[in-house]
Amino acid sequence: MPRGGKKGHKGRGKQFSNPEEIDRQMRVQREMEENAGAEKESSAESEEESSSDEESESRRRSGVEGLIEIENPNRVSQKSKKVAEVDVTAPRELTRREREEIEKQKSKERYMKLHLEGKTEQARADLARLAIIKKQREEAAKKRDELRKEKEAEEAKAKR
Repeated sequence: MPRGGKKGHKGRGKQFSNPEEIDRQMRVQREMEENAGAEKESSAESEEESSSDEESESRRRSGVEGLIEIENPNRVSQKSKKVAEVDVTAPRELTRREREEIEKQKSKERYMKLHLEGKTEQARADLARLAIIKKQREEAAKKRDELRKEKEAEEAKAKR
């Protein structure tokens, strides 16, 4: 069942290609193929000489770059190095993150060393807190001893 205003593709008039038109198209295609084959043979010799120039030209001239010549200072071109030029023994420069990580570890080690020696403010505070706790525990132990002795004395009195 057809929908509203839409009509299907059926029932249209059919168009057939003219046999003369088909023959003409075939001839044009053959001529193009023959010309392309001849051009390949003749240009193979000259292509060897100018291949590097054409490749660099095509790379430089692709897209908008051919219309506007702009030097991008942020663009870093990859320069390939020869194996003989690469120096494996040279020390590699550290990245910023690596340097910061190493500095962070060193400062942490330095702080822990000073902390163990008791030279930092936090270490002094910890030692003072420990001294206070020791005094409190000693006093609590003395009180417990006194209470125990008193209980023993009371028990001894009660037994008599």
